[in-house]
Amino acid sequence: AKKLVFTNFSRTLDKISQSLVSIIILNYNADQLLLDCVKSIMKTNYDNFEIIVVDNASVDGSHIKCKEKFKKIRLIENEKNLGYCGGNNVGIQDAKGDFIVILNPDTTVEPNWLSELLSVYNKYGEALYQPKHLSFNDKSVFMSAGNMMNVFGFGYAREKGKKDINQYNTVEQIGYASGTCLFAPSSVFKKVGLLDPFIFLYHDDLDLGWRAAQLGIKSYYVPSSIIYHAESYILGWNSEKFFWLERNRKYCLQTHYSKDTYSKIHPTLMLVDLLVWLFYLSKGFLGAKIRAELDLRKNRKKISERYEHLEHLKKISDRDLVMDLPDAIHIPSNVTGKNTSSIFNKLIRRLSQRAKKAISD
Repeated sequence: AKKLVFTNFSRTLDKISQSLVSIIILNYNADQLLLDCVKSIMKTNYDNFEIIVVDNASVDGSHIKCKEKFKKIRLIENEKNLGYCGGNNVGIQDAKGDFIVILNPDTTVEPNWLSELLSVYNKYGEALYQPKHLSFNDKSVFMSAGNMMNVFGFGYAREKGKKDINQYNTVEQIGYASGTCLFAPSSVFKKVGLLDPFIFLYHDDLDLGWRAAQLGIKSYYVPSSIIYHAESYILGWNSEKFFWLERNRKYCLQTHYSKDTYSKIHPTLMLVDLLVWLFYLSKGFLGAKIRAELDLRKNRKKISERYEHLEHLKKISDRDLVMDLPDAIHIPSNVTGKNTSSIFNKLIRRLSQRAKKAISD
């Protein structure tokens, strides 16, 4: 019996070792970063992969240079910028692999990154996975030890900016897999669906992970798989980024929570919104907050249709999903300042506990 189990396990490993992995890199004027990214992938110690570079109408010629240098890549040139979601969806639909990786061009990878992801997949099965993200500029500093989400739709990268001293060195379930480098069997996208084009960029991975969780599909952090991330080579922390973050956070709340859940936490959401208004005002981004609110109002019909679609598919209740979510969130100190972040977090923690109690009652 033991020999039979070992034989079946060996066959499973052998099948996985032969599986094609489609690596999708969405490019938009990434310049040398794109070439460095592909160069690092070429050193991967897992052989059966394809690289699909989807270009979102870049003007810097980086995609052309990449194709000239790396003949084996498949280059897809979009006629216009389809955003993060639309651009990656083009790649996902073109992918031939049993597994799909969405990878930012401002990253480089360790040679064993794919084999480690596949190894953990063999244990945990159909799910969304993300590697350990370390800083491109300082490889001892975390960019993400797994992405987490809060009951109010705030997404954040755990441990960002902190030293990696092996404090998160075991595989564990997380809130959602970061879109910087997201690994999953292609079957997940068939069940959960593609990235939501309405989101365009930012919180697209949170939305995907939330939708997956509603179907019982978990997300995992894999620390033995390591990538290095430069981060935000396009927007950085500016009003445009804050617009997308806030607009998409509230869009997720309105489309993922049932009307009953939303009603229960509405008083708490109003207080959170007041805090967000004050935060945006303090950062000089009041216009971005106003734009986000107006855009949501303009798209009420689309939001309602999306809500009905997701509510029909939902298998796991809101109550079961939110109880284990962290109450505090992590905001980089370079965005808020240390004191502001501490005060904001204390208030969010208390309001989160109140919201969870309302949902459970």
